[in-house]
Amino acid sequence: MFANLSWEHILVLVVVGLVVLGPERLPGAIRWTSNALRQARDYLSGVTTQLREDLGPDFDELRAPISELQKLRGMTPRSVLTKHLLDGDDSFLTGNFDKPVSDKPVSSGGPTAVVPPAVEAPPPGVTPFDSDAT
Repeated sequence: MFANLSWEHILVLVVVGLVVLGPERLPGAIRWTSNALRQARDYLSGVTTQLREDLGPDFDELRAPISELQKLRGMTPRSVLTKHLLDGDDSFLTGNFDKPVSDKPVSSGGPTAVVPPAVEAPPPGVTPFDSDAT
């Protein structure tokens, strides 16, 4: 339930609880919270067991669409691109495209080398504008 909480988050929660509740009431509040969570977990597992007994084999048919929704929930635009367009190969997306281009001329092995014209970068904070694109 609290799998995404790190130890730093838990420490912050304890410190905030210590400040808000005080050292006298904090152990009782932690005990009450752990008992409430345990009771809720027991209640939910009892409900699942009761549904499984009442529905019988239909319970698995009911869970199939829910498991499909769980799969869709984990889909991100990157995983969709990787799965459908790139056949699971995400090396295209993980490449380092932020490397600066070297200013060395590119030689093609022939007598003349074609060097692309240098493009001036706009000063920081200014959005580049391409008049041909608009």
